[in-house]
Amino acid sequence: MKNKKLFFSQGMTLVETLIAIALFLLATQATVTVFARTIKTKAYTLEMGRSSLILSRSMGDLAQYIRRAKQSSNGAYPIVSADDNDLVLYSDYNKDDIVERLHVYLANKKIYLGVRIPSTSFPFSYASGDGETFQLADHIINSTADPMFAYYNGDYPQDTVNNPVNTPADVSEIRLVRMFLKINIDENRAPDNIQQETFVEIRNLNDYDRIH
Repeated sequence: MKNKKLFFSQGMTLVETLIAIALFLLATQATVTVFARTIKTKAYTLEMGRSSLILSRSMGDLAQYIRRAKQSSNGAYPIVSADDNDLVLYSDYNKDDIVERLHVYLANKKIYLGVRIPSTSFPFSYASGDGETFQLADHIINSTADPMFAYYNGDYPQDTVNNPVNTPADVSEIRLVRMFLKINIDENRAPDNIQQETFVEIRNLNDYDRIH
């Protein structure tokens, strides 16, 4: 009988058992919460990295198209129009010896490239609108105060008073184009915005400087 009482005195009471179970459940919940947050953070980081890489490549491609802007197949000026988030120019973007009309624009938080090839018969002409449209990047969060494009004349950087030029820009003034983009897959995480910026000189416009 003495040994039996000793056995029960070494066990856990019902209250102690319930407390232990509660502590275990709290610890498990905390572990699951931390694990879920870690997975979510890693997923966000990976997706941001992927989107940033796509944006970087797209900006690199666009920089090449803008740099190679040239007179169209029907003799039109290399730049058609230039606004804050919309740029139309002529360029042999795929290096096939055909000068296409390119339309680069930001809409609905996405960057698009519209392409229009000229007619195949002489005299060459370009139909209105974009023949094909490609999405280059998404999750763009530029505000109206941060336009995608800014344009500079031939006096930049010495002349900072008249640069960047007012938009819609006088295309004959443009010699340098700035592209600036902010990206974030979750706009509620503003401190995590990734910004990318590049300046592009339009090489063939130097010929117009020499002519005029």
